[in-house]
Amino acid sequence: MKKYWTPNQNFDPQKFETLLSELVEKSNYSDIYQSEFEILSKLLIQRGIYSVEDAAAFNAFELEKLHDPFLMLGMENAVNRILKALSDNEKIMVYGDYDVDGTTSVALMISFLREFTDNLIYYIPDRYSEGYGVSLQGIDTAKAEKAALIIALDCGIKAIEKIEYANTLGVNFIICDHHTPGERVPDCIAVLDPKQPNCEYPYKELSGCAIGFKLCQAISTKIKVRESVLGELLDLVAISLACDIVPLTGENRTLIALGLHLINTNPRKSISILLGEKAAEKKFNVSDLVFQAGPKINAAGRISSGKTAVDLLLANDPDEILNFSIQINDYNNSRKEEDKKITAEALEMIKNNHDLQNKNSNVLYQPHWHKGVVGIVASRVIEHYYKPTIILTKSDNGLIGGSVRSVSGFNVYDALEACSNEITQFGGHKYAAGLTLEESQLINFTHAFEEVVTKQMEVDSFVETIKYDSEIELSDITFKLKQFIDKLAPFGPQNMIPTFVTKQVVNAGGSRCVGADKTHLKLEVCHANNRGFKINGIAFGLGMHEELILKGEPFDIIYSLDINHWNNTQTLQLMVKDIRF
Repeated sequence: MKKYWTPNQNFDPQKFETLLSELVEKSNYSDIYQSEFEILSKLLIQRGIYSVEDAAAFNAFELEKLHDPFLMLGMENAVNRILKALSDNEKIMVYGDYDVDGTTSVALMISFLREFTDNLIYYIPDRYSEGYGVSLQGIDTAKAEKAALIIALDCGIKAIEKIEYANTLGVNFIICDHHTPGERVPDCIAVLDPKQPNCEYPYKELSGCAIGFKLCQAISTKIKVRESVLGELLDLVAISLACDIVPLTGENRTLIALGLHLINTNPRKSISILLGEKAAEKKFNVSDLVFQAGPKINAAGRISSGKTAVDLLLANDPDEILNFSIQINDYNNSRKEEDKKITAEALEMIKNNHDLQNKNSNVLYQPHWHKGVVGIVASRVIEHYYKPTIILTKSDNGLIGGSVRSVSGFNVYDALEACSNEITQFGGHKYAAGLTLEESQLINFTHAFEEVVTKQMEVDSFVETIKYDSEIELSDITFKLKQFIDKLAPFGPQNMIPTFVTKQVVNAGGSRCVGADKTHLKLEVCHANNRGFKINGIAFGLGMHEELILKGEPFDIIYSLDINHWNNTQTLQLMVKDIRF
């Protein structure tokens, strides 16, 4: 699948020259090449950093510098109601969705409230019998358990009727959500969601767990709490931010940096097990949270119950941690098998259907597909056919349910809203959403969704784009440059890892296909016109280029930099994203 390479356009030549001069003048390093200063200056300018002071502030991660939580609409009411519950020893139910953000949110709130009360229960809805978000069954459970207050995290912003039902039962609600509200918000004690109208909180992109953290932060200003208690919650916040793919800017950047520091210095045992072993010289980063911890936490809710993930995150007893982690690993292995099988079936459906191939969207339905992995499958399909994709299956309630994944520049939440007459329920974000519909609505919905996508394509064509920061020579790549780049971490949406282009490289002798199915490339490259500098790289999924590379054909590469640790030796390597001849 062809990909476009586009340069980062956020660049001001005049500011670049000013910053470059300032860096050279104020640098304490005597072993930095001019080219390294130039590359670093450009990377900083592209990230809106125009001075040495800005650069220092960019990495000043302090809890004390977070925004006042009481700037969030509804915070005062939320804190007062929780303080009343604590004072009166009321039972509190902490309610969260079954994904990573929801389960980490519940673990965070329970961990915090346990500092003041044991009169707590937590609830995770069943993906299959209850579906996403606040459920009637959850509310009924709260009533039966005599819980006077429900704190709902990562869900609830559109649960208008269900909150009304809770009100009739005398069960109070506080909602901590980060999803886009509908035309009105639920009538409850407090709604904490920076995206709701009239909320003046300065930062709008927090995860559900991070909003829960802001609530804990607000409570801690009103009652005495151990000095370290907020800091001990940051590992959970970091996992939620990484796995919910929110922008790593502003407060999110501070929260995830502090959370990663905790994970790398004093992690809770359950998170250490989720992340697995690491080399002594390495530190866990955002990618580790996304690709190691996230899938395992998600697997519990996909295959069985998200409650198991919360149980693991809250466990302190070594035997309990071991037992829960074994269950989680078993769920994750089952998830992998289902993912692989259904992805193969979905791709086969497209391959064998000429009409599907000619459409601008993919809407695929099979009643037997496992509901727990349809979101993953949608993402996998996009890797092969870069277009907005919906994977649907039959739910236990007789409805069709599924997940939507988007491509760059296309807002699937808005698209679903435009098709809302053909949908029973939907919710989510710009790039990921979920929906349910009647089987009788499927044909009309498929046509309506395709029409919305096609209309958007008249403005923006959907071709995967890789943005790069600079075109450099291989000889520009040094350990010092890598150290400077690492200072820009943590990397993620809106602060992506610096990416470079180098043109006209050739095989330096060691390039070959690797992997069990030989689909990946191990590269050893040098410049076609200067073979004195060689460097290794890895190119996942690009094994199809081996023949031309081994023939000595020159090619261009787009990549980020990494450190390879092997036999107590560190070497620079390229993480190649694409190859172009």
